[in-house]
Amino acid sequence: MGDPYQNNMYSQHSTYSKYGRGGQDGYGYQEDYPPQEEDAASDVTEGHDEDDQMYEGEYQGIPHPDEVKAAQRAARAAARAKAGTEEEESLAEEYEAIMEDCGHGRFQWTLFTVTGLALMADGAECFVVGFVLPSAEKDMCLSNANKGMLGLIVYLGMMVGAFVWGGLADKLGRRKCLTMALAINCVFAFLSSFAQGYGFFLFFRLFSGIGIGGSVPIVYSYFSEFLSMDKRGEHLSWLCMFWMMGGIYASFTAWGIIPHYGWGFSMGTEFQFHSWRLFVLVCALPAIFSLIGLSFMPESPRFLLENAKHDEGWMILKQVHDINWRAKGEPERVFTVSQIKAPKQDNEFIEIQSSTGTAFQRWAVRSATLTKQVLKNILSLMSPDLRLSTLLMAIIWFTMAFSYYGLSVWFPDMIKHLQHEEYESKIKVFHRERVHHFTFNFSLENQIHKEGEYIIYMCFVGLQLNYFEDSLFEDCYFEDIRSTDTFFENCTIKSTVFYNTDLWEEKFIHCRLENTTFLHSKKGCHLDFREDNDVLIYLVSFLGSLAVLPGNIISALFMDKIGRIKMIGGSMLISAGCTFFLFLSFSQAAIIAWQCLFCGTSVAAWNGIEVITVELYPAAKRTTAFGVLNALCKLAAILGSSIFASFVGITKVVPILLSFSALVCGGLIAFKLPETREKVLL
Repeated sequence: MGDPYQNNMYSQHSTYSKYGRGGQDGYGYQEDYPPQEEDAASDVTEGHDEDDQMYEGEYQGIPHPDEVKAAQRAARAAARAKAGTEEEESLAEEYEAIMEDCGHGRFQWTLFTVTGLALMADGAECFVVGFVLPSAEKDMCLSNANKGMLGLIVYLGMMVGAFVWGGLADKLGRRKCLTMALAINCVFAFLSSFAQGYGFFLFFRLFSGIGIGGSVPIVYSYFSEFLSMDKRGEHLSWLCMFWMMGGIYASFTAWGIIPHYGWGFSMGTEFQFHSWRLFVLVCALPAIFSLIGLSFMPESPRFLLENAKHDEGWMILKQVHDINWRAKGEPERVFTVSQIKAPKQDNEFIEIQSSTGTAFQRWAVRSATLTKQVLKNILSLMSPDLRLSTLLMAIIWFTMAFSYYGLSVWFPDMIKHLQHEEYESKIKVFHRERVHHFTFNFSLENQIHKEGEYIIYMCFVGLQLNYFEDSLFEDCYFEDIRSTDTFFENCTIKSTVFYNTDLWEEKFIHCRLENTTFLHSKKGCHLDFREDNDVLIYLVSFLGSLAVLPGNIISALFMDKIGRIKMIGGSMLISAGCTFFLFLSFSQAAIIAWQCLFCGTSVAAWNGIEVITVELYPAAKRTTAFGVLNALCKLAAILGSSIFASFVGITKVVPILLSFSALVCGGLIAFKLPETREKVLL
């Protein structure tokens, strides 16, 4: 099909002029909109002729900001001409000048909040399953294999989502794909909170992850295309803080919601809605708010221009310009751009007209064409001009994610291991005790009883048991017993009643039962919100998320001053050094301290990686590249968390050496990347 925009390039404006002092860049602008007489002046600007105003820095020898920008554009144009790339970079230079003219103001801060909420939703999603797992495994009777799959399913979904949505956003639009991705996340997060069975819960969390997986690659690309070069590094780094806020939000709400059993409800015995399910719903709120905000945001004008939609892109740029300058108290500023060069289109959608095919045929052709274009875009990341950058970025993303996510799992697992060791060290063992006419109404959970005799009106009421071996129970009464880890082995049980307990045959190993009665037995798994929700785990995650705040601030303030490469390489090497302190982690407090140190030093690398990924790739491939690299990041997270967790309680040497080696490798390779802080957005 022909492009309807090619013959409609604002032909009604017959007169174009160069933009200010930047005319050498070669893009057309209209002097007045509409044209005015030479002596005409509006009431707003009367008495404020710009040519007659005195620049306050003139006497101090300080150049005017417009002169500085014009000089920068001239230098970039000269460099382009020398390198022979003027043709392919003309739109990038033109767009950069337009964004400088639009300024940075209310529009960017509004978009910053909306996209930040989407990033916050991604950060919260990474914590949801980890926080609900202690409760969900009891609520749904999960085996160890099921627990492991539930822990990895979110990362698997996010990996698929990053790959798919990143590729689609370069063809369908940033805002459109981000809206669809967040909508899928919200719908399936809602459904997962009500799912009663393990299979449905796993399925819904997978698709929830697929939805939220598109937020990271799209958010950074979308927001960056509304930023000028001198604002890009700093404000993308500030945007990264929302991921930290997502972790803090998840930790804080889990701490406040999950341990409260009374916040749930039930409908008979088939439907239970415990407080951990409410937490799943609450964690979807950032995505919902971002989805609402996106309904008021426009599409990226850079995407529209890349796809030859000149009129739509021009209108959005004018909207950005007017919003910013009105908010700054200068409503008289006129958007003077009248024509923007649109690149040639290499491919177009093949469309079957309504008269030549059914709706399904048209959908099938469009889908097949879109799939081919996305795959072609992915393969183009290995073209000669992008191959080296893609390989280097893939190594850096993988090594950083492998270490970061691996240690993120290792830290809380090590704390649980130390708690278990402390618990085991306090176990009391009782041998050959003889008890009769006695009522146990205090906990026996940390006690082991061997070769004991409990006879004649013995009562065990409202408590938790641990382990009995080679013991005799005669004329005993058990009521309201919690026995998740309780076992009776080689015991003889005579004339005994079990009332309202969760003891069943599997709890009696090689035991002899004589005249024993079970009344109102509670089979299945049962939650104990006091025991299954350790507040320390929430505190560890909260402190780990909060610890990245100083690193976020430092990276935002210095990203444009010291450059992306030094920020990434330096942060990764410092983080590698911090991992050696983990050899000194002999207590829970020490592990928390080293976790905070590691998170605080590594966040600058994350910020630099995300900024440079946006800047290395051209607009037509930006979200595709970001999506592929972010999918690789999630694959590294799956491998790292699985490997590191398997060594908990065995050795600390392997996780420490793995994380150290990965960080050093990635940090050194980062210095091979090209610096992009003074490059326009391709």
